[in-house]
Amino acid sequence: MLPTKAYAAPAASVPLAPFNFERRDVGPHDVLIDIQFCGVCHSDLHQVRDEWGGSVFPMVPGHEIVGRITQVGDHVKNFKVGDMAGVGCMVDSCRTCPSCQEGLEQYCEVGMVGTYGGREKGTGQPTYGGYSNQIVVDEQYTLKVSDKLDPARVAPLLCAGITTYSPLRQWNVGAGHRVGVMGLGGLGHMAVKLAAAMGAEVTVLSTSPGKEADAKALGAHKFVVTKDAAQLKSVSNYFDFIINTVSAPLDLGQYVGLLRRDGTMILLGVPPEAPQLHAFLLIGKRRRIAGSLIGGIAETQEMLDFCAEHNIMSDIELIDIKDINEAYERMLKGDVKYRFVIDLATLNN
Repeated sequence: MLPTKAYAAPAASVPLAPFNFERRDVGPHDVLIDIQFCGVCHSDLHQVRDEWGGSVFPMVPGHEIVGRITQVGDHVKNFKVGDMAGVGCMVDSCRTCPSCQEGLEQYCEVGMVGTYGGREKGTGQPTYGGYSNQIVVDEQYTLKVSDKLDPARVAPLLCAGITTYSPLRQWNVGAGHRVGVMGLGGLGHMAVKLAAAMGAEVTVLSTSPGKEADAKALGAHKFVVTKDAAQLKSVSNYFDFIINTVSAPLDLGQYVGLLRRDGTMILLGVPPEAPQLHAFLLIGKRRRIAGSLIGGIAETQEMLDFCAEHNIMSDIELIDIKDINEAYERMLKGDVKYRFVIDLATLNN
């Protein structure tokens, strides 16, 4: 077993604190990654506070992991010691169901194994995430990270990046499409960068007029203040797609009306209460509402390669691990541009 340092939540609503535990030994198909950086996802906060129910404590969060491989198992074929590697939201799945066979492991019909808060297949031991100094992962669930990119800024691509890339690819978004992005946070700013790089016309839909300069700097072509009735009317029946990253309560109908005939709104955010929507808003224009969950391993690798080709990375604020509880409070207030990333070198301080 491998002694490992981390920060963990000992129970719901208890601040994270230093925590020591043991990783499994490196098996024949495993790689050992020395974690350099780990992004902070809003779902980390939900889970350490058990807001979704079923959280397993003590919990070491973190599923946006980038680091360097320090050991490989005897049968590992695709990685070698010294490679930069990444780990996203899952570290295993059943591998045999139709979704797994189609490279859609995130929809595993038995249930994917989360990078943290899950249970290892076979042993049933809890999985612990990237707020730690090292992790052992099967090479099939490990990703190659280009040396051309800043590893700290790559980390959020493993969740925020793939969460927005996957629906854009699923619906073949590209030149000639009009894409609206609701919310300019960790997910939204990646949606803007990726959709623009794919050739779409991108409009940010925001309640905050002060975000316009940032939206344009990220690659948005237009900016609409949704509290301004005239601006909102100007994009009525306008968009082919709307990427909805908002997790706050909102009037869904107001935004569905911005879709053209046959337009699609893709839900990525999860508001605390189910939104209401009049059926005629869909029926009258043959509009659609869909959802999307991260991406499979092959698609996540495709996203990382796309980002390396187009020099796309997340905009981040690098923090020491001792500041994680303060970062959570700031995240609740929206006080981050656009993703916190933990420098795991600070775990030894």
